Amino acid sequence: MNRIEQTFQALKKDDTKAFVPYIMAGDGGLDCLEERLVLLEKFGAAAVEVGVPFSDPVADGPTIQQAGIRALNNGTTLKGIVGKIAEIRKSVKIPIILMTYLNPIYAYGITKFVQDIQKAGVDGCIIPDMPVEEEEIIEPELTEAGVELIRLVTLTTPLERIKQIAAKGDGFLYTVTVKGITGTRNEFDGNLNAYLKAVKEVSPIPVLAGFGISTQEQMLDITKYCDGVVVGSKIVNLLAENKLEEMENLMSVFKQKTNMA
Repeated sequence: MNRIEQTFQALKKDDTKAFVPYIMAGDGGLDCLEERLVLLEKFGAAAVEVGVPFSDPVADGPTIQQAGIRALNNGTTLKGIVGKIAEIRKSVKIPIILMTYLNPIYAYGITKFVQDIQKAGVDGCIIPDMPVEEEEIIEPELTEAGVELIRLVTLTTPLERIKQIAAKGDGFLYTVTVKGITGTRNEFDGNLNAYLKAVKEVSPIPVLAGFGISTQEQMLDITKYCDGVVVGSKIVNLLAENKLEEMENLMSVFKQKTNMA
């Protein structure tokens, strides 16, 4: 059982939802990655999703695209990120999940990539441009290495396909809450709650919602139907603007919920 499974077992035992922030590695320089991960852990993150900058992202909205450009301009590479995580793993107890695309992994070398992230202490990997039909190119090696492949489903994924995808993992199921790319939104599809409820009913693993979530009100509403949220663009903006107090307050949402119960 890796850190992701352990974390969700503990959250379930405490009847608490998961807040998983996303940050772009290399935005602000790789040297600040340790400080940011330690800070997010201190603020209550259940896990952290660490983005790898890529020149041709398909899932990232404007905020994360700009963060990726800043990181690339800083000379950030996948190899550099993995090496930095290896250096700081002892300082961070919570799960670290890499979010990258297939092209950088191919360039790195699939076997070498899996070996290196295992040694670095990476717990999970999200590859949004890899459909489930093609995951055999890396999934067996990740499984053997004890690194969880986090799979995604969307509002347009048929229920039978959601069942098939959810049955493959042991970590959590990433449910995309919008028909599009990442980025903060004022409102969501009217069918979102029913969608999350349906996914939760068929998934044997925890269900996390992500894309577009940016306020405590949205989080409290959405997590009535799932096990937690992934928050990216809002966190990236707050870090870029050094609004750490606002970020800490945002991340306290489930602590507040527990206190109100």
